[in-house]
Amino acid sequence: MKKKITIRLASQVLFFALIGLISLNHYLDDIGTKIPFIGAASLHAICPFGGVAAFLALFQYDVMIPKIHNSSFVIMLIILFMGILFGPVVCSYMCPLGSIQEWIGNIGKKLFKKKYNNFMPTFIDKVLRYLRYGVLAFVVYLTTNSLKLVFLEVDPYYALFNFWSDEATLGGLLVLAATLTLSIFVERPWCKYACPFGALIGLTNLFSIFKIRRNSLTCINCKKCTRICPMNIDVSNKSIVTDHQCIRCGQCTSEFACPVPSTVELKFKNYGEGK
Repeated sequence: MKKKITIRLASQVLFFALIGLISLNHYLDDIGTKIPFIGAASLHAICPFGGVAAFLALFQYDVMIPKIHNSSFVIMLIILFMGILFGPVVCSYMCPLGSIQEWIGNIGKKLFKKKYNNFMPTFIDKVLRYLRYGVLAFVVYLTTNSLKLVFLEVDPYYALFNFWSDEATLGGLLVLAATLTLSIFVERPWCKYACPFGALIGLTNLFSIFKIRRNSLTCINCKKCTRICPMNIDVSNKSIVTDHQCIRCGQCTSEFACPVPSTVELKFKNYGEGK
């Protein structure tokens, strides 16, 4: 269990530091200096959602939207391929914005105990979880028709790594502040309710080759897998987790929560029917 936790935390810290370093070096390059062993690429060059937002404009008008790089499309395709294999692991292992929400959420867990991540009324929570698909459609539509990165005006991810410079917009900073504040009460609020890239990559849960699977034959119905899920998925009543909100953090698996070995696992082949 500790080994699994350490691997995911190490991955989160590594990507957070790497992206922060790339962003800082781009800023330093703009003011006439830079870290010598790192390229001066901007966040736009390594942002997979930039590729998503600009894809339709490139396909429909054969126009590359300013600030978007070819590398954005390459990274987008790599992440989608990873999603086809394992689901949205990028959300739980690599995304810095997801990681910082999770880390701040640890404060909420200490303050509110079992009440943490359970403040939102169930009906409202279920409705809001589809809001991010509206955000995705709206952003792609506006980007395609304006040929501008409109999402940049409110992007908390970009604001997180540019808050020290004039590249961060007021809208982005406000959304970032709201996201980090809400993280004290709700686990990963941006991921659950508003992230357009999470909306897209979350769909890979439906058809990924490897899925979270629960063996109903060995399950003792303790519901620990459900209680520990940061996305509030009722894992204990599913044989296969195909919920679009799953981020593949693995916290519900036998290595983390389940007391019975090989009962909840990320596996290729199913082995038992759900209840």
